[in-house]
Amino acid sequence: MADEQALYQKRIPIFPRSVKGRYRSLKYFILFVAYAVYFLLPWVPWSRLDGPSQTVLFDIVERRFYIFNLTVYAQDIFWLAGFLIVAAFLLFFVTGIAGRVFCGYFCFQTLWTDVYQLIERLVQGERNARIKLASSPWTANKITRMSLTWLLWLLVAFWTGFSFTLYWGRAPQLFIDFFTGHAPFPAYATTLFLTATTFVMAGLAREQVCTYMCPYARFQSAMFDQDTLIVAYDEKRGERGCGRAKPEKGMLEQQQRIDKDVGDCIDCGYCVQVCPVGIDIRNGMQYQCITCALCVDACNTIMSSIKYPTGLIRYTSENELQGKRTNWFKFKNIGYAVAILVVIGLLSWSISHRSLLEMSVHQVRQPLYVMLSDGSIQNRYTIKINNKQPKAVTYRLTVKDLPDAHWEVRPTENISLGPSESASFEVRVWLKPGADTEHDKDFEFVLEQEGTDKPLVSAEVDFYIPHSMR
Repeated sequence: MADEQALYQKRIPIFPRSVKGRYRSLKYFILFVAYAVYFLLPWVPWSRLDGPSQTVLFDIVERRFYIFNLTVYAQDIFWLAGFLIVAAFLLFFVTGIAGRVFCGYFCFQTLWTDVYQLIERLVQGERNARIKLASSPWTANKITRMSLTWLLWLLVAFWTGFSFTLYWGRAPQLFIDFFTGHAPFPAYATTLFLTATTFVMAGLAREQVCTYMCPYARFQSAMFDQDTLIVAYDEKRGERGCGRAKPEKGMLEQQQRIDKDVGDCIDCGYCVQVCPVGIDIRNGMQYQCITCALCVDACNTIMSSIKYPTGLIRYTSENELQGKRTNWFKFKNIGYAVAILVVIGLLSWSISHRSLLEMSVHQVRQPLYVMLSDGSIQNRYTIKINNKQPKAVTYRLTVKDLPDAHWEVRPTENISLGPSESASFEVRVWLKPGADTEHDKDFEFVLEQEGTDKPLVSAEVDFYIPHSMR
């Protein structure tokens, strides 16, 4: 009986080697800024006339998001759609021009994996030491190092999950409640879930997340073309006619290699050893590549040490590798840029012109009307008023375009709302006998600020008159 073929390949552990260079320094800078923003932002105070003194707070209970000076209410959720549209088009635009730079520099998976690898190197040593430790039996030394590694991973994962939770409550109080056992259950559940997923994704799965779980690796090719910047190996220079060769006697100087038609690649394998997903960039563009450019730093380090020109592996395009000119001003790239600017403009206009007062009116339809004892026709309306101002305001409600109408506001005629407060009121409007009742009438509820005659907001509604009275 033939051996059954496994459906899934067993994970081959990857032990990336450390490297220094321009792109590694850039990644460290982005890592530092991203971590500083993510972990410190909930703790940064922010002065507001009304609301919590926290820079960013997503208050689910009150249905308000506080982001610096901007307060986002539940009815402003369409702004999220605009933000997601901008993010999507920006991803398409950047990918079309610079490939997977988002994956290599800004993706959460990349940022947290970098920190986990730093912890590995700190506890277990450089690449060769980690390989030796992984293949050795479970001695006291191995148990100690692996336990310490996992403990530090768990601490980073826990603080990642807990910091995310802090965005959804007042950070100082939530911190105390969390560690004294008084925080709500969702805080513990969210922290536990993100701790587990961070530990698994950045510690145990790593490159498998980018290769198999992330859909971006699969559909990125649809956004690539011959002008897209990629991390590529210059095969013509690296291989020439006779391929690669070690820098042995007679082939130490670059000119000697050129004379013998041997490539500049000395086959040191450094570019493969530093790759976080374990690929060989010399085999061409591969969907696993996250364009982190660590192989560029590795190759440039070797080229500089043997006094060869750098750039054997570099950011380039297929057209440039073929000696052609790279054209970034293509129709699709311009289209993406225009779409991004248009959506950003509309979103910015919407935010800057948002109303500080909102009023919605709904006619009570059960019953649709009431006939009073004196023959008057009464309609009822439910009015919800949302005061978005950071101060208390008293409003006055009037009726416009309904002659001879009378109205009553319940529970009180004095509509006073505190800062960022909303409330619902019932308004009864009736027409006395003798008024024009030949057809339904359109009229407006007008909301004015107490002490002024300037209308702040209005809503047009219908006054229903039964057919028997028309």
